[in-house]
Amino acid sequence: MSDAGQIRLGLIGYGEIGSTLGAGLRRSGLAEVLSYDKHAFDGPYAGLIQRRAQEAGVPLLRSAAALAERTDVIIGATPGSSCIASAEALVMHLRPRHLVMDIASATPKVKQAVAARLASSGAAFADGSIVGTPKDGHGMPILAAGPPAARVRDALVPWGMNITVVGEHIGDASAIKILRSVVMKGLEALLLECLIGARRYGIEDAVLESLGKTLAKPFDQVVQGVLTTNAIHAGRRAEEAAMSAETLADVGLDSFVTRAVAERLRWVAELGMKEHFGGAVPLDWQAALDGIEEKLAGR
Repeated sequence: MSDAGQIRLGLIGYGEIGSTLGAGLRRSGLAEVLSYDKHAFDGPYAGLIQRRAQEAGVPLLRSAAALAERTDVIIGATPGSSCIASAEALVMHLRPRHLVMDIASATPKVKQAVAARLASSGAAFADGSIVGTPKDGHGMPILAAGPPAARVRDALVPWGMNITVVGEHIGDASAIKILRSVVMKGLEALLLECLIGARRYGIEDAVLESLGKTLAKPFDQVVQGVLTTNAIHAGRRAEEAAMSAETLADVGLDSFVTRAVAERLRWVAELGMKEHFGGAVPLDWQAALDGIEEKLAGR
């Protein structure tokens, strides 16, 4: 990497995400990477944090003030529950020269609250969200939003980070991450519930094979097929989901995730979507959602 692109980078938090970024950026040739983690010297994982930092050549500082003084670009990599507290600890030490991006998993409302707390400093703030995993290294996919998002991208991509600008509004990146998690975490919970039950019936391999065949198509086709037919078949599918819950209960598993699925499908049926579309499958998934929104607006 050329020295012309060198920046002074600070990481707030040196856990799994922070240490992955720190180690990767240093390997990519970024000379100044520093971190402040309030648990680095007296927390239960202080030894692990210090070892990771030492191996990567990332100095651990003892205050947010020291981090702000010695850096120009700051990435917040704390748990989402610590976003606002971290902003409050940092704000008095920031200056207009600072470029800050918070990549914690948090709701859009929390990221907007962080932006509000940092506003008085004059520092530029971008909302970030990770849509990959630390297994991807410091090139893990990150979405960025807010007025300075392009500046963040341009400062960090040359050092191997993978940042995509997704919007001008603070909260856009986090909204994508959190709403995506409805499916990703929901699928995780559903698979767990399904396969525990399938194992108790001794048919887990057959169930997985059947699911694989059904889902072995481009995701946009899955969305199109599921949501358009859902509009007119939700009632029948709610009954089937209720049977699934009963089948799991028969082998001693509390099927609360599957029961919630049945409840959501029943909700669609009770909106009268089949009648709304005259029993015909809507043209596309957008039309199906439009129908649901129309019914909800008329309530």
